[in-house]
Amino acid sequence: MAAKKTLLDVIFASDKRKNVLLMLQNGPQEMQKILKSLNTTRQALLPQIRILEDHHLVSHIDDSYQLTTIGERVVDEMVPLLDTVNVLDTNSDFWGERDLDFIPPELLSRIRELGDYQINEPPISNIHELNRDFTEESARSSRMCAVTTIFHPNFVDLFALWTENKTEITMVISRELYEKLRTHDQDDFQNLLDNEYIKFYLYDRPFNFVYFALNDYCILMTMLTKEGWYDNKELISFSDSAIEWGKDLFAYYLENSTPITKI
Repeated sequence: MAAKKTLLDVIFASDKRKNVLLMLQNGPQEMQKILKSLNTTRQALLPQIRILEDHHLVSHIDDSYQLTTIGERVVDEMVPLLDTVNVLDTNSDFWGERDLDFIPPELLSRIRELGDYQINEPPISNIHELNRDFTEESARSSRMCAVTTIFHPNFVDLFALWTENKTEITMVISRELYEKLRTHDQDDFQNLLDNEYIKFYLYDRPFNFVYFALNDYCILMTMLTKEGWYDNKELISFSDSAIEWGKDLFAYYLENSTPITKI
């Protein structure tokens, strides 16, 4: 008698079995609906469903299938793992090269919440400009938040545009950037501090990323490589879960910062 497959083999060694489990997470399904959704035949699928039944993950009544109690527990654990793998596997080289230490462990464990995202590498001619999609979305947002160690040259103009639209801006900046603004851009910095729509905070701990920012519609991040290099690659996501994740990341840095009220 052949040895039973391990549960890991049952779940992940067959796309058909995996997809059946994920489909049944939404409740009992008739076989015909499963076949149509998975674009397969009864002859091809039945042996895979029998394996799921043999391992007590799925049961059936007549021609309708559902998760067992064990199956529900397995799928509850399986979905976050698959979501995490999907986020990282889409651009595995990008993630493998990034220094992710700036993300606290509790948020790194939720990296799957970035959902669908894009990795952009702007041309050298645009290196000093903030992402256009992000700037346009910020102009119609109720707020824009950022944690940054750099200021793009067009930031002052962008701030003027955003605050004209009554966008509330909260900036958490590094000690290095604070000293630069205080000594080299004093007038512009003071004007920003005097603006009722803008608040600045100082994060007086080491930075090991370039910046991240979010508004009502998207999150934008530029990270350093593990070697500490800036390679101009940026991540942008418009998913609701990414924005909520970004709010929590921003709150982490804001909580560890102090208000800047004067130069």
